[in-house]
Amino acid sequence: LIMSKGTVVLAYSGGLDTSCILVWLKEQGYDVITFLANIGQDEDFEAARKKAESLGAKKVFIEDLRAEFVEDFIWPAVQANAVYEDRYLLGTAVARPCIARRQVEIARSEGAQFVSHGATGKGNDQIRFELTCYALYPEVKIIAPWRIPEFYTRFRGRTDLMEYAQKHGIPVPVTPQAPWSMDANLMHISYESGILENPKSHAPGDLYLMTKNPEDSPNVPDVLELEFRNGVPVKVTNVKEGKSKDSPLDIFSYLNEIGGKHGVGRIDIVENRFIGMKSRGIYETPGGTILLQAHLDMETFTVDKEVRRIKQGLGIKFSELVYNGFWYSPECDFVRFCIAKSQEKVEGKVQLSVFKGQVYILGRESPKSLYNEELVSMDVQGDYNPCDASGFIRINAVRLREHHRLQGFSGSDQV
Repeated sequence: LIMSKGTVVLAYSGGLDTSCILVWLKEQGYDVITFLANIGQDEDFEAARKKAESLGAKKVFIEDLRAEFVEDFIWPAVQANAVYEDRYLLGTAVARPCIARRQVEIARSEGAQFVSHGATGKGNDQIRFELTCYALYPEVKIIAPWRIPEFYTRFRGRTDLMEYAQKHGIPVPVTPQAPWSMDANLMHISYESGILENPKSHAPGDLYLMTKNPEDSPNVPDVLELEFRNGVPVKVTNVKEGKSKDSPLDIFSYLNEIGGKHGVGRIDIVENRFIGMKSRGIYETPGGTILLQAHLDMETFTVDKEVRRIKQGLGIKFSELVYNGFWYSPECDFVRFCIAKSQEKVEGKVQLSVFKGQVYILGRESPKSLYNEELVSMDVQGDYNPCDASGFIRINAVRLREHHRLQGFSGSDQV
């Protein structure tokens, strides 16, 4: 009888890579518990359970994390207007700490000293998974096969994995693999590598699974009303159909449905990975894109100008921290707390139209609005003396006039 080296909780997807890793870990002498998180991907979870059991997993956990993914991870990102490098809405980055948190909970409750994952040695996900694991379970030991020379020299590509699978009775995919890799969850689908690695090559039309091509989308818009409280949506209503949703998961799923139908939220970008290289990624985030536009509108309507300016900087910092894997860090905790404080008055309703890949804001109302119709009106003077503007402009011009007088104007427009 071979002594077990210990118990490892493997983040399992049911795919070829993690199925091979499961069998390989057993070969190395570990007892393997598999953990599969349902975060909204299209997956046959029961088939994955049977597969893991047939490959010798000691226990199989399949956890529905969709509701907590929305409430604990997507909602803070919405409050922050989280966008990395001005374009990427962080769908994968926000999901990783959600998955790893549960993985660590299982490892602790099962007395497992090890956790393992199938993330590659070149990407961001290894960092996101492992920083979360170390933050929440400091004594844990991590097995990352794609960083272990004996593993990655043995499995140099898909062909080696297929041969190993056939030899060990691992069911292999019957459908040919798409010539790119894909990661799906409730918030988005990302596509990268393979034929997409050439940044010049255009994505094939059949790549997108979550959104329709805007060219083929309906010729009639959907008009939605989104209601916010504390900076998060509490209700969505389809104005024409009269149907509404009010639980976080239902709201987000419905926004995905409407956004997907109208081709909203597609981006094709080159981004900077934390690990120091640039990579090309294609993302579709239909519901998240609608929410970003609606939230930006309600926030500007209800939040003080200077508070919002500071909060905007915090939102960029939050996005970088989350992208780089630091969700569970003291600095990210602090930033989230400050952002949540800024959202206390972000309450009200935004009406918008979703049409041909775009989100058009139509109007907004709020009991906490800082908008004063009389004050801003061109037709009513209100409690405002236009003469005061002369002094305001002159005071602001003191610095500019002095600069020009003493140093001249260095621009090409010098008079």
